[in-house]
Amino acid sequence: MTQIFMYVVIWWLTLFAVLPWGVRRTEQNEAGHDPGAPANPMLFKKAIATTLIAAAIWGVAFMFFHVYGFTLLELIDKVGF
Repeated sequence: MTQIFMYVVIWWLTLFAVLPWGVRRTEQNEAGHDPGAPANPMLFKKAIATTLIAAAIWGVAFMFFHVYGFTLLELIDKVGF
């Protein structure tokens, strides 16, 4: 269950990093529309990219925690917080 929550948190953080990619403002401003709104947000492509990137990040974290046996306390000690 922890791994699912960890993946969801990584996915949301990655989504907010991916959302600005390729954003172009609309050339023609229509009444009632935000002038800064993207012309084509490409949300499906960004969701796919987010899923792939988050899976890679989660895979690295899974490898460190389960394959190599690291714990969060050991990582904190090594980083020096």
